[in-house]
Amino acid sequence: MKQHLYPIRMEWTGNTGAGTADYRGYDRTHEYSVPGKPAIPGSADPAFRGDAARYNPEELLVMSLSSCHMLWYLHLCAEAGVVVTAYVDEAVGTMVEVKETGGHFTEVVLRPLVTLQVGSDATLAAQLHEKAHHLCFVANSVNFPVRVEPR
Repeated sequence: MKQHLYPIRMEWTGNTGAGTADYRGYDRTHEYSVPGKPAIPGSADPAFRGDAARYNPEELLVMSLSSCHMLWYLHLCAEAGVVVTAYVDEAVGTMVEVKETGGHFTEVVLRPLVTLQVGSDATLAAQLHEKAHHLCFVANSVNFPVRVEPR
């Protein structure tokens, strides 16, 4: 079994001077970084006192699922001779708050819209979504349903 490591650095940048002395007295801002790549500005969801101009962990989770599916799908299409010329996903994740545990995702729905080159096999292209979903590393790692609804 091959093992892959994904080290990241996450740094809280929201100390407004008094640290976490008061729940309302600090920002939720932080930055994710990987050496040699641009930093990603992060925060909490605005519902949890976060900065709406920054990405929150929940959005990043949905983005990871969407991206993983797309990358597998494009790989499978290339292998099968299906030529994709455009791909857009309007994915949505649903999270519920639960008093005992804070909350959890109940599902993520991926809604890819794929454009094929004329002459590509549309039936095969549609079928490859199921295989891509089965192979997605991230979807295989979460404990909630990830549905794929190609458009």
